[in-house]
Amino acid sequence: MVKIWLICVGQLKEKFWQAAFNEYKKRLGAFCSFELVEVDECKIKSNPSGAEIAQCLKREGEKILSKIMNKSYVIAMCIEGKSLSSPLFARHLEKIFANQTGEIAFIIGSSFGLAQSVKDRADFLFSMSSMTFPHQLTRVMLCEQIYRAFGIVHGSKYHK
Repeated sequence: MVKIWLICVGQLKEKFWQAAFNEYKKRLGAFCSFELVEVDECKIKSNPSGAEIAQCLKREGEKILSKIMNKSYVIAMCIEGKSLSSPLFARHLEKIFANQTGEIAFIIGSSFGLAQSVKDRADFLFSMSSMTFPHQLTRVMLCEQIYRAFGIVHGSKYHK
């Protein structure tokens, strides 16, 4: 069975985000082994300097990189990444599972983004949209798209 890791900075605090995430996590269990790994978000003052943000990203990046398995195909979620339609995303995942280790790590950073070291480690930079979304919503949306991708690959009627 394929393995998917979702490595995120921070935690889901609101119950409605947790409920939505848990629903897709449950659904994904039919297709893959799915594991959430949360790393602590760097605490920073409300109006940080560029240097303070860079330092936080560096610390968060080190935590993220320590959680990635060596054989994982890494997909970093970032605004400058490539956007894919749901069917193309499904085909992309299908190719990874066929040609790689069968293990993917998706990375979602903090509200400041991801450290360059994480982006450099990534095999693919992925953007869900050029719009900005809360990281909690991004986590739910990504899980839904992963579930949709499995549905597309397996011919379910979920994706119409």
